[in-house]
Amino acid sequence: MNDEDARRIIRVLEEMRDQQRLQLERQAEALNLQREQFALLGKQTDRAERLQDRAEAIQAKSAQLVSGSRKVLAVVLPVILLLVVVLVVYIVWLIMRRY
Repeated sequence: MNDEDARRIIRVLEEMRDQQRLQLERQAEALNLQREQFALLGKQTDRAERLQDRAEAIQAKSAQLVSGSRKVLAVVLPVILLLVVVLVVYIVWLIMRRY
């Protein structure tokens, strides 16, 4: 092997080293990007869980309101019907009294 061959081998080895270094840098960048994306995903997941908890609380509150309104309606509706019947009877009585 002469000096020219040795220089070529050294150049090839240096290029391989440089390419490996470049590849490692790119892998490090990709890994950092994946870490950032994973952190962002974690934040989004936490936010989605908080929103879900709020939605469940709102649904529970609305269920309570609906239940309460049904109970009130069960009491108020018969009272209103009774008042209507009383008013109809009173109007009929007033009409009959005139004749």
